[in-house]
Amino acid sequence: MPRHLLATLACFFISSLALAQTREEKVRNDRQKVEKTGYWIYNDLPRGFAEAKSSGKPLIVVLRCIPCEECVKLDDELIDQHPAVAPLLDKFVRVRQISTNGLDLATFQYDYDQSFAVFLLNAEGQIYGRFGTRSHRTDWHDDVSIDGLGKAMQKALDLHAKWPAGQPLVEGKRGPAPEVASPEKFPELKDKYGPALATSGEIVKSCIHCHQVGEALKSWHREKDGGRLADKVLFPYPHPKSLGLILDPRECATVERGEPESPAAKAGFEAGDVIESLGGQIPLSIADVQWFLHHVPAEGGPVEAVVTRGGAKKTLTMTLAPGWRRKDDIAWRASSWTLRRWGTGGIFSEAVPAEERAPLKLEPNAMALRIKHVGQYPPHNVAQKAGFQKGDILVSFDGRADLVRETDLLAYTMSDLKPGARVEVGVLRDGARKTLSFTLPE
Repeated sequence: MPRHLLATLACFFISSLALAQTREEKVRNDRQKVEKTGYWIYNDLPRGFAEAKSSGKPLIVVLRCIPCEECVKLDDELIDQHPAVAPLLDKFVRVRQISTNGLDLATFQYDYDQSFAVFLLNAEGQIYGRFGTRSHRTDWHDDVSIDGLGKAMQKALDLHAKWPAGQPLVEGKRGPAPEVASPEKFPELKDKYGPALATSGEIVKSCIHCHQVGEALKSWHREKDGGRLADKVLFPYPHPKSLGLILDPRECATVERGEPESPAAKAGFEAGDVIESLGGQIPLSIADVQWFLHHVPAEGGPVEAVVTRGGAKKTLTMTLAPGWRRKDDIAWRASSWTLRRWGTGGIFSEAVPAEERAPLKLEPNAMALRIKHVGQYPPHNVAQKAGFQKGDILVSFDGRADLVRETDLLAYTMSDLKPGARVEVGVLRDGARKTLSFTLPE
């Protein structure tokens, strides 16, 4: 057999083995790999803080949902000490946290729909910066890079060297006291999980994933707020691109461009601007910008930024209009599967592409959401029982025909409708229009 064919078959075999790994094997293999080197503290935050206190070093805490594949390359590059981060890692106490069981949510507040999040902080729990952003279910290249992480780490080291002189620049990076102290104490999770991973038996089944925290948070607010969700809960950690602010993932909060006619462009952001402060906070990454935006009220208002441009500092003011959060996209989020169950009876849909609309006699900007999947099993099968099918195109919902994105549909059902409401839905199926109806789950 030719050598090149043997090599191809070998690569295929190795790839097949990797794909065939169970979730349990992935977690156990990760632990074995990391603990074998002794370079990272594995799933032991108290030990990490103790070492930081005794050594005087800052901490880098990597929260990583191992079975989740998103950002796996970036994670591997960090753990294997890519040249962009290798000389910096030695200056940190390094903690790898693979579950959120028992996690102190007063300190570790972040976008829980991530499968890879980094905290740069000191032994007192003061956060210098966050890293880790995703705005698509599988594609992360426009949001994060190993080079960007290295630059965020260096900036954190600079802040640590000057501590506590730089405290005013990072004070806002610790949020208010959380509604629930740690994930396993949420009503949705408390009877299923404990404060620590099971070291024997099935580790994965004992693990609280990041997205489960986001789902539990939404459930908690839905119960507390009478079945409706506020925009801050529905649209957490808004991505700056939703405001037309496109940042370079390879740099520290550096503008790549401002989209025409966007709030960012109207504020005067230009390519190459380095954001020195945002609302008085120093951002180390896109995630830090998101943290700041997460705490801007839903009604909006002015946001002040100081940028360096051509060696000089310049102050810009970006004005956010009421409802500004709704420009963001939430359909990619894992926690949105819960919203689909509550708001659409288990329907997962995507907008019909522009090139397909004319043959279907659909207006270019009209609501046209094609069903990609309908839940088949309780409690996700309400729509299926009502007669909805894969391939149906939703053209109206509860009398609304302006819900052009799935995000718009989810936001409407979660903020304008109450559990138990009866809704009529206009559907296009095989060229014919019909009306179906169902009752929103309690």
